[in-house]
Amino acid sequence: MPELPEVETVKRTLQQLVIGKKIKDVKVMWPKIIKHPDDVEEFKVKCIGQTIHNMERRGKFLKFLLDDYVLVSHLRMEGKYGLYQQEEPADKHTHVFFVFEDGTELRYRDVRKFGTMHLFEKGTEETRLPLSQLGYEPFSEEFTLDVLNEALSRTTRKVKVALLDQTTVVGLGNIYVDEALYRANIHPERLAKDIGAEEAAKLHQEIIKTLSEAVEQGGSTIRSYVNSQGQIGMFQQQLFVYGRKGEACKKCRTMIEKSVVGGRGTHFCPNCQKI
Repeated sequence: MPELPEVETVKRTLQQLVIGKKIKDVKVMWPKIIKHPDDVEEFKVKCIGQTIHNMERRGKFLKFLLDDYVLVSHLRMEGKYGLYQQEEPADKHTHVFFVFEDGTELRYRDVRKFGTMHLFEKGTEETRLPLSQLGYEPFSEEFTLDVLNEALSRTTRKVKVALLDQTTVVGLGNIYVDEALYRANIHPERLAKDIGAEEAAKLHQEIIKTLSEAVEQGGSTIRSYVNSQGQIGMFQQQLFVYGRKGEACKKCRTMIEKSVVGGRGTHFCPNCQKI
């Protein structure tokens, strides 16, 4: 599933591709992707005639800022956007087409069909699910060490599970939680409430630093991620633990191990991250 760096990269590439384009028509081949409004025809009618003025990101969600509405899109596991000429053929996994007046169209392709789209009146999107329960952006001034300390101290969950909870800080998923915990020398199975003040400060720093570096590299290409121009991310070359089971730790040469924490495959160095 694309995490914050990957979604941020998609946002930035879409800004180059679709801003200023006016929607002439909308084709929906898999109606279940459209979650709001419930009526797919209403979704299409509201989109037609709207111009895309900007792209934003909230957590792992993309926001298309239109004249009167905001389209909130979640890519889930395999969702991808691409800009094409209308005459170019589309495969069976392309489920939503935004046809523009200039002869191009933005296509949403999703092999697993897990992605979602919500269309809200502009200014109401942050008060409605799925955005209303999201926590702080990790690059925002609001995501302070006190915020992280409070979130960790009030839960009995393991620290990895706590960090995956999008109601505290958004955008962290399996890859970057594993990487931030490794950089902070914290074992993913430790209880969040037992993380000390100095450890929390290091973790806060490494969350921001890890995500920032990943954004600069265009995200991590794990399995099938590419941005909206077909380019792969490069941060996977800098990963310390994720996907490196059985390989030597880059710091201490101990073999990286993999376990399951909160139902998620979890990578760690048993020497650098002692429990």
